[in-house]
Amino acid sequence: MTPGASSRAATRLGIPALFVVGGVCQYVGAALGVFLFDTLDPAAVAWLRALGAGVLLLAWRRPWTRGAGTGRWTRRKVMVATLFGLVTVGMNVVFYEAIARIPLGAAVAIEFLGPVAVAAAGSSRVRDKIALCLVVLGVLAIAGDQFGGSAVGLPGVAFAVASAALWAAYILLGKRIADAGNGIDDLAVGMAGASVILAPALIGPVLSADAGVFLEPRVWMLGLGVGLLSSVVPYVLDQVVLARIGRARFALLLALLPTTATVVGAVVLSQLPSVAEGIGILAVIAAVVIGGTSGRDGALRAQSDIAPPP
Repeated sequence: MTPGASSRAATRLGIPALFVVGGVCQYVGAALGVFLFDTLDPAAVAWLRALGAGVLLLAWRRPWTRGAGTGRWTRRKVMVATLFGLVTVGMNVVFYEAIARIPLGAAVAIEFLGPVAVAAAGSSRVRDKIALCLVVLGVLAIAGDQFGGSAVGLPGVAFAVASAALWAAYILLGKRIADAGNGIDDLAVGMAGASVILAPALIGPVLSADAGVFLEPRVWMLGLGVGLLSSVVPYVLDQVVLARIGRARFALLLALLPTTATVVGAVVLSQLPSVAEGIGILAVIAAVVIGGTSGRDGALRAQSDIAPPP
């Protein structure tokens, strides 16, 4: 093998590995959030993640030193970025409510109902319709498995479906932002703004019940860690991957995420999937592979211009 061929082969092997590292960081961050559920409710943990990600992104990007894309930071641009942040934080709130009740891998699989539905709605391809049917079957398999523990499981499925709907909204709004300007700068401004706006609703109850919890360094360290691992690191690695392989192959790599989440849930949280959950997760993986194999503008490729999934 020539040196050039060897380098190309290493790149081909390294890109999926890099993507998996990003996915592992993302879901290890989510698992850290689960450890905080004994101290804070899921909504407050999601707020800490948003605040941590917003602070780190602002420190890194310093969007006030540049315009948003080709324009300046107008009031309208700030409002749109803040709306994007509100949708993103809302998506994370219901996602954390879901993983407080059902396994991490199952919640992530259900979430893919959002982007696959957006892709199918905006496409005439048969493969996108098949992908949507597979995701629906996967969600039904996971939901059906929760009937035995309906007091917790079924509400968890409902929260995961809500997260899928907000992921769809995140894609549609975020694609417009990415086309019009710099997506990551908007994300930085949006996450910071949304964490301020939503603070009374998301952490107000915690402050009323036990304000002293926010005096614990552990809470802030874990919150910053969740923001770093779940939002900042995956986004940076995704941009490195996208620069080398493009959006079509990136969409295929997204199929690794439900598996990655399942493995992290099993190793970190001791959440071994049942047979029904395993079938549901495999159906979602197949759907993402089918939906991401061709076409230029599917939702699975569009979301990669913005930021990693929740």
